[in-house]
Amino acid sequence: MSYNIVKEKLDNGKLVILDGAMGSELEKNGAKMDKKLWCGTSSIKFPEIVKKVHEDYIKAGVDVITTNTYASTPISMKSYGFENSIEEYNKKSVLIAKEAVENSKKDIAIAGSVSASGSFFKLGIKTMIPNFNEQLKILTGEGVDLIILEAMSSQAEIVQAMIECSTKIEIPVWLAISCVIDNSTNEVMLGYNDSMDTPPEIYENFEKSLNKFSKLHEGPILIAHSNIDVTGKAVKIAKKNFNGIIGAYPNVGFYEKPHWIYEDNMKPEDYLIQAKSWFENGSQIIGGCCGIGPDLIKSLSNLKL
Repeated sequence: MSYNIVKEKLDNGKLVILDGAMGSELEKNGAKMDKKLWCGTSSIKFPEIVKKVHEDYIKAGVDVITTNTYASTPISMKSYGFENSIEEYNKKSVLIAKEAVENSKKDIAIAGSVSASGSFFKLGIKTMIPNFNEQLKILTGEGVDLIILEAMSSQAEIVQAMIECSTKIEIPVWLAISCVIDNSTNEVMLGYNDSMDTPPEIYENFEKSLNKFSKLHEGPILIAHSNIDVTGKAVKIAKKNFNGIIGAYPNVGFYEKPHWIYEDNMKPEDYLIQAKSWFENGSQIIGGCCGIGPDLIKSLSNLKL
């Protein structure tokens, strides 16, 4: 397990394939989602299913798999009564990912997911920072190859706090943020939209946010957990305004707690068409978020030809 191959590909302008959804794939394979912690409990209750999902992505040709720790943030776990299990859940998730890589006998990098899940409790930045640091310490201590700050659905201040926490670690850090379209102005905005029934959360102009983040973060910036249509627009803006590596891993469908609902069944050939446009517009890291499974991720191998 090493980041060296990933770095070599990025340095040479080649595509790096990231895995796809975890939660929606776990549920598809029989894992029951927790009403409070979503897929966070699966590494303990359904470890073999978590491993199978990792293995399915490895078979699909990914370069990087992501630990099942998006929902296992200290903030969420403390809020929902899992405060005594934070280390157990996060360490187990890394162990499962390592086992999947070892079984594959391939050199696949493991990304530790550190998210802002639970930040909706509005605990304040000062309260969030030690919680971000706690998860970073656990995941880096367990030997992940890189960290993905999955700051989707987060206000700019929260994203900045996550970035500042990550500057203290010694492994590569990727930043993932989500975008929406403000229908009143047609601008790409920092924000998110998980539901078909409620309007999107809109924070601030994406280009403005990007300029803030790029002053603090030099690693790759990825457009994540965003609608496919807005992803293409955001990739173009990121390429124009950020000198570093950019990437994309959008979602398909919407969240109806605790389940991911598939809005449509995108075909691999259709996903490849979208991914090709992101790649041609400068995205070097491409994968998928909620609703994007191994079949769609497998199609990305055609971009390497």
